[in-house]
Amino acid sequence: MTDTAPLRTLIVDDEPLAVERMQVVGAKLPGIEVVGSAGDGQAALTAIEALKPDLVLLDMTMPELDGLGVARVLARQDWKPMIVFVTAHEHFAVEAFDLDAVDYVLKPATPTRLSRAIERARNRAGSPARVSSEWLDELWVPHRSELVRIDVSQVRRIDAERDYVRLHVGEGEGTRSYLLLQTIAGLESRLDPVQFIRIHRSTILRRDAIEALRHDGLGVWSAELADGEALRIGRTYLAQVKAMAGR
Repeated sequence: MTDTAPLRTLIVDDEPLAVERMQVVGAKLPGIEVVGSAGDGQAALTAIEALKPDLVLLDMTMPELDGLGVARVLARQDWKPMIVFVTAHEHFAVEAFDLDAVDYVLKPATPTRLSRAIERARNRAGSPARVSSEWLDELWVPHRSELVRIDVSQVRRIDAERDYVRLHVGEGEGTRSYLLLQTIAGLESRLDPVQFIRIHRSTILRRDAIEALRHDGLGVWSAELADGEALRIGRTYLAQVKAMAGR
């Protein structure tokens, strides 16, 4: 594929009306050429092998082999197309980007939103191959009617809120927060421990966000942040936090 050639695109969705709509929208978008469609995961794998598309617009929830299952199969292959998930469900985003998805588009997919996803795919196609890592380098979180990309390096603090985590992004007056449907333990297992440390069952901090460790007496310690806030360190996590400071 040249930089100017359209991305040969396969549409995968188990709802015929959704496929038809995507075909109509895709026909009007510059940068892609729809070369086929498939109605389930196994048919998608067969079509991918036969057509060798550059890009797959992949539904997430399908009977038997779902979208994540298709992506997992492709991840084990030497050659694989780029994937943009198109789904009504926002809570699979972390798993999707673990599988190196280009984008994650919520239904109903508007031409404007699909156009941005295609542009991301074209940029990916023209860039050097990504170096795979076991750690997350980006997160996609729901915000209003779409998903927003968050660079993990911008995340300063993570708080547990039942089945969700709240990501605190940026510093000072520019700080923003986002809710993500993910347990704190599940997210911790995907974060680089060189950059992040868990200080409490409800709190993960970026290591360079910690300004000091404070002993509050009776074996109680707190982590002080740049803005002066002090967060209590849980006893379970105290040894590893103190080890970070060489104590």
